[in-house]
Amino acid sequence: MSAADFSSLSEPQKEQQLTNYIKGLIMDGVRNANSGHTGGAFSSVDFAYTLFQKHLNYDPDDCRWYNRDRFVLSAGHESMLLYSLLHLQGYLDMDELKRFRQLGSKTPGHPESHLTPGVEATTGPLGQGISMAVGMALASNIAAAYLGEKVVNNYTYVICGDGDIQEPVALGSCQLAGHYGLDRLIVFYDFNKIQISGEVSRNDSTDIAQMFRAFQWNVLEIDGNDQMAIDQAIRQAKSNSGRPTIIIGHTIMARGCATMEGSEETHGSPLPHEEIAATKEKLGLPADQAFFLPTEALEFFRRRFDALRQGRKSWEQEVQQASGNAQFASLFDQFARGVVPAINFPDLNQKMATRKAFGKLLEAAADSFVAFAGGSADLEPSNNTTGFMDKVGDYTRENHRGRSIPFGVREFPMGAITNGMQLFGIKSFGATFLSFADYQRAAIRLAALQQIGTMFIYTHDSIYLGEDGPTHQPVEHIPSLRLIPNLLVLRPADGGETAQAFQFALQSQRPTALCLTRQDLEPVTATYYGSGGDFARGGYVLRRENGTLGIILIATGSEVKLALDVAAELEKSKGCGVRVVNMPCCELFDEQPASYRDEVLPPAVARRASIEAASTSGWYKYIGLQGVAIGVDTFGESAPAKDLEKHFGLTTEMVVKTLESL
Repeated sequence: MSAADFSSLSEPQKEQQLTNYIKGLIMDGVRNANSGHTGGAFSSVDFAYTLFQKHLNYDPDDCRWYNRDRFVLSAGHESMLLYSLLHLQGYLDMDELKRFRQLGSKTPGHPESHLTPGVEATTGPLGQGISMAVGMALASNIAAAYLGEKVVNNYTYVICGDGDIQEPVALGSCQLAGHYGLDRLIVFYDFNKIQISGEVSRNDSTDIAQMFRAFQWNVLEIDGNDQMAIDQAIRQAKSNSGRPTIIIGHTIMARGCATMEGSEETHGSPLPHEEIAATKEKLGLPADQAFFLPTEALEFFRRRFDALRQGRKSWEQEVQQASGNAQFASLFDQFARGVVPAINFPDLNQKMATRKAFGKLLEAAADSFVAFAGGSADLEPSNNTTGFMDKVGDYTRENHRGRSIPFGVREFPMGAITNGMQLFGIKSFGATFLSFADYQRAAIRLAALQQIGTMFIYTHDSIYLGEDGPTHQPVEHIPSLRLIPNLLVLRPADGGETAQAFQFALQSQRPTALCLTRQDLEPVTATYYGSGGDFARGGYVLRRENGTLGIILIATGSEVKLALDVAAELEKSKGCGVRVVNMPCCELFDEQPASYRDEVLPPAVARRASIEAASTSGWYKYIGLQGVAIGVDTFGESAPAKDLEKHFGLTTEMVVKTLESL
């Protein structure tokens, strides 16, 4: 079909033909890369096109506008569908579509929010997209409660597939969405009944509609390839009050293909060349032209742009008028611009558990930092988030000003939801025991990949939690978390350093994992920070050697005091100076200039040891192969903490004996 032919079509015919052009872009992008997913993108295209063309509120000139509707492609393997729409919106050049899945392009195999303009969340690991969307909708409600519904009134839309719904993380998140009554969350479930290995019926016979009704969702079932039915369903969903909506779209995998409609072979592979040619002929596309999109068709899609720009201007006027109120202006800076206000933190240089120090810091932040929310996985008393909860109140379907989020025993959904809240612009935290970090590891990884500042709070950080035993005693978790690129693992040595770590995490644009103790710790870092020490260094000399430096001890968290005691004993027995280096964040230390790292850990001093009540893996990069790594390389035991301390050789006397070989 030529450009002139397109211009002569009626409006409904133009809608259909533009949808066909999008299918052409999808086929050509996947075929050009010789990699990707065509079938699911074809079955979702009618909903995506209708949403973007008729309902989605955005600014064509600013993909980061605060009050924009959020669209999350939870079925991230359908990325060429999203990239095609981003081109129609003006956020991506056609050249980027042609570079799909190529090194250095803005069109990677799955959408990445930090890389591609217009992508709201990094998706692909199934279930997490819809879960992050729950977090966005939750954050939007909180922001609207403080800024007003004239300033925050956006919707959150999702396309998900069978794989998303089968992932437990999505089900846990959707339970919470229904419980919270997130009625500005609208999910389209592309129920094409095909997965990469074949028909969904091979592994699932759940009544999805009944399940979501039980979750307290509004459920609509339609022909998911009928654009008129889709338009009506979205309108109905937007008029719904008190419940999120799932639109179950009964669709056909690879709908529109010449001979391969309904085939699982279209799911994870490019269409064969002959199938593409035949499909283009069927859809009225020139078979000899790749990435074909007439200017007239692009202009037809963009005919809403003037109205969208005017909507942005009207919103700016609302904000400007409201900003005459100083309280609103301060809140707008927090919610929309990410400004962390001044916070009056307490003095925590006293004997206490670092989890208790964290609780006091949370309470202090609650007073002035309103764009700050989070909660615990049913461990409020143990995680010390109860005081925060008492101050700010629980978020409920009736109380959107509540900023304590009761997640229940849902660690992975909590991680994904807090990521979504963070993506929306609310500084977010989720707390649980460190031994359960593995439950939410995939969410931690996506936070690190997206370069967002979610705070993952972990208490009971070692064998010192005692009697609960090895099921709850983290051993490999801290070194394992340190393996995740871009994640900052913070293990403070006392209450004062917990304050430093907490303040750093509040300002961080990267995710942080705070590892905190159950047991009380003596204050040991006050002198360093009192003399201008900087937590952002990641590691520093806490105790200078007496005499010529001969031995370096490196420790973190609860073992820093042990290292100080050991150093004093070693200087007596070894007759040489012993330095203690506190390493509350290895990642930050590794990013310091080589001159600073060499100043803290002089290369000429080879006699080194590390002390941490965790697996010793990872410490040899600092202590060398001849160094001594003291830790716990087995699972823990169920016993009182003092007995475990002796059992694992973590007393001053036993560590000194272990280090006799240095």
